Amino acid sequence: MNMFSKTFSTLLLLFMYFQVSAQTFKVNGLITDQNKKALDYASVSLIRLPDSVSMGLQSTNKDGVYEFSTVKPGKYLIKALMIGYQKNRSATFEINKENFLVPAISLADQSTNLKEVNIVSKTPVIDQKADRTIVNVEQMNTAGDNALEVISRAPGIKLDKDENIIMKGKSGVNVMIDGKLSYMSGAELTTYLKSLPGSVLSKIELISNPPASFDAAGTGGFINIKLKRNKMEGTNGNANLGGGYGKYEKIYGGVNLNHNAGKLSSYVRLNAGHYNSFNRLTLNRTIGNETFNQVNFWHPITNSLNYSAGADYFINERHTIGLMFKGYTSPVKTNVDSNSPNYNAQGIKQGEVNMVNPQDNGSDNHALNFNYRFKIDTTGKELGFDADYVNYTNDRVSSFTNTYLDGNGNLTSPPVQLRDNGMGDVSIYALKLDYTHPFTKNLKLEAGLKSSWVKSLSDVQFDSLKTVGWINDPRRTNLFSYNENINAGYVSLNQSFKTFDFKIGARIEQTRGNGFSSGSNTSIKRNYWKLFPNVSALYKINKDHQLAASYRKSINRPSYSSLNPFAFYSDPYTALQGNPLLQPSYADNFEVNYNLKNFRVLTVSYSTVNGSQSNVIYQNDASKESISRPENLNKETNLYFATGSPFDVVKWWNNNTELSASYNKITSPVQGSGYNVSKWSWGVSSDNTFTLPKNYSLTLYGYYEAPSVSGLYRNLENYAVSVGAKKSFWKKNATLSVRLNDVFATGKFRANLAYNNINTYWQNEWENRKISVNLSYKFGNMKIKTARSRKTGTGEEENRVGG
Repeated sequence: MNMFSKTFSTLLLLFMYFQVSAQTFKVNGLITDQNKKALDYASVSLIRLPDSVSMGLQSTNKDGVYEFSTVKPGKYLIKALMIGYQKNRSATFEINKENFLVPAISLADQSTNLKEVNIVSKTPVIDQKADRTIVNVEQMNTAGDNALEVISRAPGIKLDKDENIIMKGKSGVNVMIDGKLSYMSGAELTTYLKSLPGSVLSKIELISNPPASFDAAGTGGFINIKLKRNKMEGTNGNANLGGGYGKYEKIYGGVNLNHNAGKLSSYVRLNAGHYNSFNRLTLNRTIGNETFNQVNFWHPITNSLNYSAGADYFINERHTIGLMFKGYTSPVKTNVDSNSPNYNAQGIKQGEVNMVNPQDNGSDNHALNFNYRFKIDTTGKELGFDADYVNYTNDRVSSFTNTYLDGNGNLTSPPVQLRDNGMGDVSIYALKLDYTHPFTKNLKLEAGLKSSWVKSLSDVQFDSLKTVGWINDPRRTNLFSYNENINAGYVSLNQSFKTFDFKIGARIEQTRGNGFSSGSNTSIKRNYWKLFPNVSALYKINKDHQLAASYRKSINRPSYSSLNPFAFYSDPYTALQGNPLLQPSYADNFEVNYNLKNFRVLTVSYSTVNGSQSNVIYQNDASKESISRPENLNKETNLYFATGSPFDVVKWWNNNTELSASYNKITSPVQGSGYNVSKWSWGVSSDNTFTLPKNYSLTLYGYYEAPSVSGLYRNLENYAVSVGAKKSFWKKNATLSVRLNDVFATGKFRANLAYNNINTYWQNEWENRKISVNLSYKFGNMKIKTARSRKTGTGEEENRVGG
């Protein structure tokens, strides 16, 4: 921490120097309507002349007064605007030796009442920007969808066999919520996104190669989920209530409240749901000359509660503090049944194992963020500080009853009974400091520091029922602890020209970790530094044509649970085991985008991953057990092409079709034998909205994914079709939506595994086909309030909880 402390002190001294090095003055004034009545929340901009650069943006207070307090000598003017009024400006004035009072500026009423204006423009579903793709979820029919299902419909996104997110053919995707990292991955992230209704999402940002201010983690890029929150004046919000049915029932609802008045902007979100669902895993395994047909059926009943609250207090135009709190609780009762018959080469049944496994699982997450923004002066110098605390806990109580039968269905031995009691706890602390320094209008420096500390603990106790009672099973009992500290610093330089923008940066990260597993008496120790450069460029060929390119080096650290050498058995023949020798993987990511107006003509993405992490199955032909453990593969190559953007076929028909092609290659020794597989694949998705009279609309969505390879899995084709309808009423404040998802029940993951002595067909099915109805309603004051210009804290951290 010595380097961190010294650099931190140097930056603070530098900031203080910038603050006091130039003499500044105050500029204030009054905004009124044409009747000389003060206008509150009018938007006011200070414009520097002769280059017409905005030096600050704020809103008037309840008395119509505004003030810019750190204005350097020079020539300026004031621009003022407010919805419902005609914009106006002041005369030019000069600041040299004293504060300046701008003569009152009056805004005339617009001749047409805003309520009578028929707004026909609409936000596109997909908006392609230079550095990211934005999905405007509020323009979609998401009735009955959870957040994970909505994300899976975004361009370039698909889910693997465990419902982990794959973006443009790459795993290792980091997920953020409102610009804050979710601190989750794997099963934890999937559970959370499934508990979040799609109706509360506002936007999804897909960021393949983020700048140096983002963490270097995430070989697949970042996804930022923006939840609904508006900036209307006063108190307002929206509520939703929905339900659905597939094989079982679901019901969910929530409310989003916002209060914006004076210097305070706050919100509260609550969402609760009851989800009765299922998951069926089919494994057909060939072991020697025998065939094992295993079917595991999970029946989870989840009652979840998501909650978040936040407030920003604008002390003045230079200082803003914010506080955010969020969390979720998700108790799940699950009944698991497993049936595993085996047959000889002649197809004669040899035996069968049945398992019954009732489970009580609970997951809780609490996250707290404090952030502070300091606008050093009106030239754009800004200092930001974030402090984060996140805690994850989970507990599990379950029992196993394994029954062994012969080929005729007779018991071969008394049933085997087991029970387990496990808990996990992960605490994360993070501090982050960011500084922005514009040298000129077109040249800007960004720099920052970050440190994070993680404490992870997992405790699993397994007992077997013997004739003398319950006896601890040491083979399945384990206490695992892991502590990690990551220190990072970054610098980034952004240069803009008339038709060309260029950004170059670098991030350096130090990782220090240590852990211990009692069950295997294994220790883990990590200490390494790594440099992560990145560069991006944007060339505006003309007003219609735009070309963007980017490069980023990234890291994918192992999730905390994947380092745990303990083997957890989900059934008598199948287990998951961590790997304390698992190392981080490193990726070089390149991407080029060509846009014509707002249409994405072509995206080309190329990446190479060294040491990519993949689950490798170890099969014991004698005991018939299969243990899956993560290992580092040698090299993985991904090449991805895509084209397509939303467009209006006719005035009432909007089509968003994406056509993609990909090439994936894995080259690596696996269990001592060479493994080399590659394959071209393609996919297409089409989302259609038909706008009908009287505020009705219909939606038709479908996708097809051709066979592909992912890690060691050879995926088979996958496709589905969904339909829906919407109706707006009550002056468009209410919307009723209905949706039939996966009409033909074809959306399932299917794959083959074939290497060494492994020969398995894998099929994973979810409750995809379901019908859902959702009612949403907007209420409260809808008068626009102009928010003060500010930058939300990001507090990024490795989302490696779960796995």
